[in-house]
Amino acid sequence: MDSIFFYISAGIFVLFLGFFLGWLISRKVTQSQLKHTQKLAENIIAEAQREAETRKKASILEAKDEWYKAKQQFEKDTAEARAELKKLERRIEDKEHNINRKVDFLEKREVELIDKKKTLEKKLHAISEKNAHLDEILHRQNEKLEKIAGMSTESAKKLLITNLENEARTAAAKQIKQIKDEAERNASKISRKIITLAIERCAADHVVESTVSVVDLPNDEMKGRIIGREGRNIRAFENATGIDVIIDDTPEAVILSGFDPIRREVARLALDKLVKDGRIHPGRIEELVEKTRKVLEEEIMEIGEQTILDLNMHGVHTEIVRLLGRLRYRTSYGQNVLQHSKEVAFVASLLASELGLDPVLAKRAGLLHDIGKAADHEIDGPHAEIGAEFARRYGENDVIVNAIASHHEDVEAESLIAHIISAADAISGARPGARRETLENYIRRLEKLEKIADAFDGVEKSYAIQAGREIRILVSHRRVDDAQAAQLAGDISRKIEDDMEYPGQIKVVVIRETRAVDYAR
Repeated sequence: MDSIFFYISAGIFVLFLGFFLGWLISRKVTQSQLKHTQKLAENIIAEAQREAETRKKASILEAKDEWYKAKQQFEKDTAEARAELKKLERRIEDKEHNINRKVDFLEKREVELIDKKKTLEKKLHAISEKNAHLDEILHRQNEKLEKIAGMSTESAKKLLITNLENEARTAAAKQIKQIKDEAERNASKISRKIITLAIERCAADHVVESTVSVVDLPNDEMKGRIIGREGRNIRAFENATGIDVIIDDTPEAVILSGFDPIRREVARLALDKLVKDGRIHPGRIEELVEKTRKVLEEEIMEIGEQTILDLNMHGVHTEIVRLLGRLRYRTSYGQNVLQHSKEVAFVASLLASELGLDPVLAKRAGLLHDIGKAADHEIDGPHAEIGAEFARRYGENDVIVNAIASHHEDVEAESLIAHIISAADAISGARPGARRETLENYIRRLEKLEKIADAFDGVEKSYAIQAGREIRILVSHRRVDDAQAAQLAGDISRKIEDDMEYPGQIKVVVIRETRAVDYAR
């Protein structure tokens, strides 16, 4: 029993001893590992600190390098800017030097001009004194001559004029008798010659110059391009301009016919540009005609302004200037209306000066007396009445308004200026073969023909061509169909027959055209 207890106690003691030894051993091992770990951590921290210090030094070096490069670039830019500033300073100094030199030159010129002015004034004063002395001498000589002749200066002038008039009348009477005797001997021959020349001049002035323009072509092949496939080009051109294009056997030329000179000039210029450009198709034709019309309007204004400048006139309304420019393309009785108006202005000014009236007022009235002809194809009424209304509307003097209205005796003349304008107009327009009433009736007939056609519903524009033997009418394709177009042509024909008197027959052409336009993008 005791031995068992002893063994048990010994076993427990051994167990406790083993546990205690194990605990001691494990504690030593743990402390050894802990020391190793701490040493390893210290090594890692030291390595990290060294690496951080290395990177810090590298970053500082890199930053210093970047700063050095930036400093170099800044110094370079600063040097360039300073060089540019020095160049500008040199330029400014050069300019200042030039300006100072010019100022010195101008000051010298001013001094020279002052000296010349003083010299000129002295010379003018001396000339005035000499003129006064000469006038005094001339007056004394005239007094001596009057005493010697026994008559006054006025009496001597009258006697001299009377003698000259008598001599002129005698010479004129002899010349008239001689011409009359010669005319009686050759009456038949001379009369036939005069009539033939009058007919020839009248035909050339009133038909060719007033209604026809000729455009030269580089070759006859161009005629085919102007006509286009199935005539589309020539139709587009006539529709855009309102002018009839006549293509016949005339070599290398086409004829443009129409009574409106502005339209005809636009057509002539546009066709000339098309021929030179070579691109002839409906779209190009319409574009070029519109551009030409705008260019011609600008040219009309320039012509009007130049006319005002040539006659030294001031304060003329812009619309009056434009109407004067339009007269450049208007002919009347074979005479250019603008040139005729300028002639009337000069003649009227001279007549007014001789009669002791205001030459400036007479010149202004003479220039504007036919201003109504610039718009008489657009407004109903005689051109004198139209021109007077324009002058009144744009602030012209009442004397000028009356002179314009009365220069064809449509109203009573109220001043001597008005009578002078009538006389100057007759002087400038007088010519053998002038047929005033025939031409005015011709123009009125064409205007009435277009007015009748424009009054019908659906008509967009009408053009009288072929000297009034044909009228072409453009209608809206939305408002007039094909059947209505044929009926409209008949209605217009009957209206013309009822309201107008005309020789021969008038061809009525109604044109209805539909266009579809899109763009390839």
